[in-house]
Amino acid sequence: MPVYADLIQSFVLLALLVVLVRPMGGFMKKVYQGEPTLLTPLIGPCERLLYRLCGVDPDEEMTWQRYARSMVLFNLVLGVTLFAMLLLQHLLPLNPQRMPGFPWQLAFNTAVSFVTNTNWQAYSGEQAASYFTQMVGLTVHNFVSAATGMAVAIALIRGFARRKTTAIGNFWVDMTRGTLYILLPFSLIAALFLVSQGVIQNFSAYRNVPLVQPASIEKPKSDENGNLLRDAAGRPVMETVTVKDALIPMGPVASQEAIKELGTNGGGFFNANSAHPFENPTPLTNFVEILLILLIPAGLTVTFGLMVGNIAQGRALFGVMLLLLVFTFGVLFWAETAGTSLASTLGVQGGNMEGKEIRFGISGSALFSVATTATSCGAVNAMHDSLTPLGGMIPLGLILLGEIVFGGVGSGLYTMLAFAVIAVFVSGLMIGRTPEYLGKKIEVREMWMSMLTILTAGVTVLVMSGIAMITPSAVASMANPGAHGLSEVLYAFASMANNNGSAFAGLNASTGFYTILGSLSMLLGRYVPAIAILAMAGSLAEKKYVPPSLGTLPTDKVPFALWLTLVILIVGALTFFPALALGPIVEHLTMTM
Repeated sequence: MPVYADLIQSFVLLALLVVLVRPMGGFMKKVYQGEPTLLTPLIGPCERLLYRLCGVDPDEEMTWQRYARSMVLFNLVLGVTLFAMLLLQHLLPLNPQRMPGFPWQLAFNTAVSFVTNTNWQAYSGEQAASYFTQMVGLTVHNFVSAATGMAVAIALIRGFARRKTTAIGNFWVDMTRGTLYILLPFSLIAALFLVSQGVIQNFSAYRNVPLVQPASIEKPKSDENGNLLRDAAGRPVMETVTVKDALIPMGPVASQEAIKELGTNGGGFFNANSAHPFENPTPLTNFVEILLILLIPAGLTVTFGLMVGNIAQGRALFGVMLLLLVFTFGVLFWAETAGTSLASTLGVQGGNMEGKEIRFGISGSALFSVATTATSCGAVNAMHDSLTPLGGMIPLGLILLGEIVFGGVGSGLYTMLAFAVIAVFVSGLMIGRTPEYLGKKIEVREMWMSMLTILTAGVTVLVMSGIAMITPSAVASMANPGAHGLSEVLYAFASMANNNGSAFAGLNASTGFYTILGSLSMLLGRYVPAIAILAMAGSLAEKKYVPPSLGTLPTDKVPFALWLTLVILIVGALTFFPALALGPIVEHLTMTM
């Protein structure tokens, strides 16, 4: 079958996404505005019971300062709880493999990772985490970290929609409704579907299965203390081992897989993530998992349009996101289909299949890679480190842009709105009048908050990568020298600072340097933009409505959508082009010489 025949499933998926965004966005608008839905008779009593147990008045609204304090305090308590759970894992139930507790640095990094919706994993799930940790720790955080991002986005939408008020909603109500009405029901449906397709869900001990025939493999040799042995040149000493059986991991995978994709979390039950057949067994599950990744971020654009009273505004943002998604998918698909010049010289046909699963092919792998880095998901069904240089630059570039195509649940929308504010401000300067967006004047405060939202992660990435390049222990963690090694480090900090969680591989990120600086990057990348967005929401809510006039820039038309796209690309190019030039671009030029 020609490789381009694989494109059919990609276009079908994008078409289905376009069809689903309106009902999904409308449903979320009803949920956050407290309007009745089909789930209200079933979930409403649970919602009201939770409010009574927690002492929350659902009719009481908050200022942006109180909303932000509630968000930070809630996440702090959750992070400390998960940190303790990881340290004490060996004392907790549901641990049939008797996994030991995490070292404190790794426990801190993992707790920060999951509470910030990053799900960066400097450990192998099936070798380090018990069933209790996976379910009660990590899966629970998949729900609440996703709900936190959605709550911040809804607060910003209220800031645009309301007039002359200090109230932007109630954090506890937004968290509860996002979790109960959106994340839980859709995750339950998705988990049942995944189980029907072969994704495992059990509490069995790992199974030792004999191989059909013994296999000989080479592995690094260790001393009696478990330390790797190295030769005079510093290379690992290898030994040949005969393997007669295999240990097959088990566990409650489907329940974590569903929310991992739906909440754009990305942390896999297994180290191979969505390339593992127990997480993503068939092309159909691959199709559905990509759809889950994009569904809520895309639907929130419609929610935005409905809540501000102008659906065309939501369509404009959706159009920009979809345009960038299709363009980047096309470039990545082309790069992987073309393969490498060396492979072509050797007569290798069919494009670059290194690091990809045959059951997904180039198209299924490329679309998954674009979807997971255009959002803040971080799940992978192919090894990004094995992409061609230009192909690998696409997921790296999407992360560096701030993951606004469609972005994480909530975080993608509010980052895109920050770009929209900047685009309106720049256009206002060009035509010599006060910029306005959705009837609100954009002034210095909104610009500062937008710049903090957009540039915090970018500055963090460049500073942390620069520190890594001059730190011997950090350089020693790089398995590949030169341009590709720089790409691995740049990708790692970009992934952490932008709360993605995927990795280029080839980098030992479990060392003290990367666990501590990575944790700081994740915290800055999550909470500085979130607090800045809440501050902007409070400022906008206090403003009066300014009716449009002849000089008002129409922000729901195609010209503004194109202008917004250009602003996004310009900001990304000015910030990151030098780093990309030293990494994937140099690697590509070297490969073609």
